[in-house]
Amino acid sequence: MHGQAIARGDVITPEAAHDPSRYVARDCAGLDFFAIDVGVRDLLGLYLAPDTRAALEPHFQRMGELAGGQLDALARAADQHPPVLNARDRFGRDEDWIDYHPAYREMEQIAFGDFQFHAMSHRGGVLGLDAPLPFVAKYAFQYLFVQAEFGLMCPISVTDTSIHLIRKFASAELQAYLLPKMLSSDMATLWKGTQFMTERAGGSDVGAIETVARRDGDDWRLYGDKWFCSHADADVALMLARPEGAPAGTAGLALFALPRWLKDGRRNSYRIVRLKDKLGTRSMASGEIRLEGAVAYLVGDVTRGFKQMMEQVNLSRLSHGVRAAAMMRRCVNEALTCARARVVFGEKVIDHPLLRRQLMKLIVPTEQALSMVMQATRCMDEANAGSSEARNVVRILTPLLKFRACRDNIPVATGSMEVRGGNGYIEEWVHARLVRDAHVGVLWEGTSNINAIDIVARAVGKSGAHKALSALVTKRLEAAQALPGTFRRRLAETFARAAAFAERVAAEPAAEPSARRAASALYHATSAVLLAFEGAQPGVDPRRALLARFVLDHRLAHRDPFAPDDDAFEHAAIDLVLGDGDLAPAEAMRLL
Repeated sequence: MHGQAIARGDVITPEAAHDPSRYVARDCAGLDFFAIDVGVRDLLGLYLAPDTRAALEPHFQRMGELAGGQLDALARAADQHPPVLNARDRFGRDEDWIDYHPAYREMEQIAFGDFQFHAMSHRGGVLGLDAPLPFVAKYAFQYLFVQAEFGLMCPISVTDTSIHLIRKFASAELQAYLLPKMLSSDMATLWKGTQFMTERAGGSDVGAIETVARRDGDDWRLYGDKWFCSHADADVALMLARPEGAPAGTAGLALFALPRWLKDGRRNSYRIVRLKDKLGTRSMASGEIRLEGAVAYLVGDVTRGFKQMMEQVNLSRLSHGVRAAAMMRRCVNEALTCARARVVFGEKVIDHPLLRRQLMKLIVPTEQALSMVMQATRCMDEANAGSSEARNVVRILTPLLKFRACRDNIPVATGSMEVRGGNGYIEEWVHARLVRDAHVGVLWEGTSNINAIDIVARAVGKSGAHKALSALVTKRLEAAQALPGTFRRRLAETFARAAAFAERVAAEPAAEPSARRAASALYHATSAVLLAFEGAQPGVDPRRALLARFVLDHRLAHRDPFAPDDDAFEHAAIDLVLGDGDLAPAEAMRLL
């Protein structure tokens, strides 16, 4: 799986032997991120219909080449030249606008114009397909793109999810006005979307939002401040506001679409007050917005704004999980590239036993996240086709993925930087950006605590969604007969214990401090089953099944911290996971 992933084969010529730069390990720049990713290629064959996979294969290849080449170079430039807010024009008029580096605009053209990420799941005609793309395919494209550029995926995602809300809840008149603009692939006519939620009074506590909506004849006008607005200069923003006289809390919030430009061509009555100086996602503009009687359009039922907006939040949570999986993949690829090239104490770094264990700590959570992404998006496709069972699975897999993958992304990014050593701390290399960008995943669309409570108290306690997940896990284990029986039983028993623990925590209000532990256990148990199932399927690298046991042993089992590391399975499995060439399924199953 990973031995095949990186193969540079650099040849040291006599001239190069005297070049001191040969001591500095190369990075992933210039590689094809699709070609080197055995995991995603195998799983697309498993989770996508064969005809769809065949039709999209050239486009996956093109995105992989772009992500490792042109996009990677553009992303580096955009990160070094963040957007700049201009408050007034030369005549002193309050015509605030944001200047972006040309590299950012070029990335926008690739994402919105060439690949049409925002329209993939909403209409036919994207990448030559007559029908909208399956969610599995859409998020696989996002997964490849984010390995080069994280910041722009926010505008891509919120444009996509804003289209979803407008299509589902807006009036026919509002749909006719907004959707043709938002679904355009022409950058000159495209209206990009966003979502403005956070206020100083209300971040995680959305019910504390203070923005007021007032009727003005046939119009609604919004007054207030939005405190953290990513993609601050979007053409249309979805936001929550409280109509005058509405009750307090989330029950009194309505959903509105705020256009940047009015129908007569004038600027709407709101200001971008300033841009945020952020730790990461520097290429993308986040700012503060002051609403001064801005015209907005009501979206859907005035009494159901919060519930409607939560659909966008949940879709954004899924996208964050995909982004975390993508960034972890880039971290793994960077670490492997460096470890296979660097020579320390007379040996390549990858040959040192302690470093091999460190690499496994990067690889295991990365592959867990990929399996959860593929299963969640496959269930989204099934739910979209009418399956209520799949809809219940999505209800719990989405916050599970957001909660755990985003948390894992942080130590994986740091661990990858450590493999490169001091150079990884220098901004010329990608590691510093990966570390900075990783942290936002535990903040946007709900902190870890908010997502853990959603998983345990709501998805498990109120919706019983873990029962649908349990049924899925049972099916996956039944379809993995190639696994040794004892290992399948261990997987089943571990998942049952994790689900029962989540139920107990959900039933006892005093057990809230255990919510994060219960959510993690459910994530690890589910991902272990998926990894094992995938590794037992024809055409999929059986190393995935070995990784399932690493999840059980290291992320779910009690281990004596004082016991020496003499696990025969572990040593043999690490050699196979990091080894080159194909692995016979029978060899992996014997080891299990």
